Amino acid sequence: MSIEFRNVSRWYGNVVAVNDITMSIGPGVTGLLGPNGAGKSTIMHMIAGFLPPSRGELTVGNGEQHPTWRNPGIYQDVALVPERDSVYAFLTGQQFVEVTAKLHELPDPEAAARRAIDMLDMAEAAGRKVSTYSKGMRQRIKVAAALVHDPHILLLDEPFNGMDPRQRLHMMDLLDKLGGEGRIIVFSSHILEEVERLSGTIQVVVAGRLAASGDFRAIRRLMTSRPHVFMVRSSDDRLLGATLIGRKAVTGVELTKNGLQVRASDYGAFCADIAVLARDNGIRLRELLPTDESLESVFSYLIAD
Repeated sequence: MSIEFRNVSRWYGNVVAVNDITMSIGPGVTGLLGPNGAGKSTIMHMIAGFLPPSRGELTVGNGEQHPTWRNPGIYQDVALVPERDSVYAFLTGQQFVEVTAKLHELPDPEAAARRAIDMLDMAEAAGRKVSTYSKGMRQRIKVAAALVHDPHILLLDEPFNGMDPRQRLHMMDLLDKLGGEGRIIVFSSHILEEVERLSGTIQVVVAGRLAASGDFRAIRRLMTSRPHVFMVRSSDDRLLGATLIGRKAVTGVELTKNGLQVRASDYGAFCADIAVLARDNGIRLRELLPTDESLESVFSYLIAD
């Protein structure tokens, strides 16, 4: 089974949310990585058949592909866990998952609900009303409801929001297990470490465009090999600047009233160089601060022409 995007775009009036994306997603765990507002949720909702592409083709299938839009049959194979709360707070956890099982017309909704709740380690809280749950617990009961009919494709929009470290690790282990069983697991995140932990394929989305694609090691190399800007303060900024000029990893040095602004092409090589140069020249380093490490600057680099 696979999900296929062919030149897919989606716009809302004059706002382009997804811009000409072509990609294929197969079995295993795939992370959609990108800053907030990048178009990840729109991609999820199009895969789930809740939104039509404005242009292009989006299909799912096993061999024979079928469009996701206006195709209720895909809900036998697809489940979506949205980022925002979509739970009936007056129901207990058991009732909430059981209602979903009944909507899928499962032969034994109660047993299916218990099985899904057990998978999410929520059995002890299943008899409590959802209104009493923490955010992390609500996230997990939503995942239980999504898994109740044993779908082949599971879509999760920012699934780790609100989870404590133990809950997060449990969810990651579960997703890894489900992906290892041959299911397609797609989750969105703006945190690279969450995607790395699951060791799956990464699709980097920025401003609606597919900026990069590959395993997490390849994406990490792209991010860390980009140009970097540092602010350096030392006991002798002028001497340190003079020693840095001409180093292979350094592309520019500027002496400012706040210290040295250094542009480097290689993060690791520069950090190693400056420590050695400072020691050899009797210079004391007081501060070494990366100034362009925001997610926006990292992702913008990936889509720069």
